[in-house]
Amino acid sequence: MMERLKQYWLLARFNRPIGTLILLWPTLWALWVAGEGRPDGLVVTVFVLGVVLMRAAGCVINDYADRDFDPHVERTKQRPIAAGKVKPKEALVVFAVLCLTAFALVLLMNTYTLLLSFIGAFLAASYPFMKRYTHLPQAYLGMAFGWAVPMAFAAQTGSIPGVAWVMYLAVMLWALVYDTMYAMVDKDDDLKIGVKSTAILFGAYDRQIMGLLQLVIISLLVMVGLMAQLNWPYYLGVLIAAGLSIYQQKLIFHRQKVDCFKAFLNSNWFGLAVFAGLLVDYLL
Repeated sequence: MMERLKQYWLLARFNRPIGTLILLWPTLWALWVAGEGRPDGLVVTVFVLGVVLMRAAGCVINDYADRDFDPHVERTKQRPIAAGKVKPKEALVVFAVLCLTAFALVLLMNTYTLLLSFIGAFLAASYPFMKRYTHLPQAYLGMAFGWAVPMAFAAQTGSIPGVAWVMYLAVMLWALVYDTMYAMVDKDDDLKIGVKSTAILFGAYDRQIMGLLQLVIISLLVMVGLMAQLNWPYYLGVLIAAGLSIYQQKLIFHRQKVDCFKAFLNSNWFGLAVFAGLLVDYLL
């Protein structure tokens, strides 16, 4: 029994919190702006737990969808399904349990948030299959990861103002960038097995395109600050995030797999920098 639970834990990637963190930061951005620095405690609790559960569910359904690909990719061949330690049907049960638990939490929120959660669930469940049909699965991931932003505003305020959609676009593009860095690690394997990604689509212009997108992301975050009438601590956080973007460009310059993965991991600090700026801004 303990061995089964261990494999389910690994399947849900609870042992690798980076994915949870980069999903959590923009959720906290949205909650703090929507709550003007004092978000409702229940809403924060529901969304933090929801992020943990839905990220885990996303990992499970991703491995289920990639069960025929993962054994052929060096980085993923030891994952529970790929290694034969968890059966695909078991993975679907784990996915259902995680989703139902998250749904039970959403029932504590208002009707608007509940309705929006169905869109979020669809995006999360369908994302893993996009790499078969489009070279833009990273953009689709951004849509899924960013959906917590309008949901957070709906839960906190009962509406989705313009600033929420600007933030949503920033988060969507941010996810596209860091997941492209992640995809650069698997680019050679993906080309062999026919999996599509923006790392392949962008080709020799990958660094330049991501650099332009990073400029757009920083610009959108500045726009969020202006729309929400934020002060210098927030902009300092955005400035630090801009510096981290430059550092990420340095890491991926030679397209070495280890450094591309480091750039992806560094995105956690980008998200933290923006949230720290928000936190200090509302505390002063």
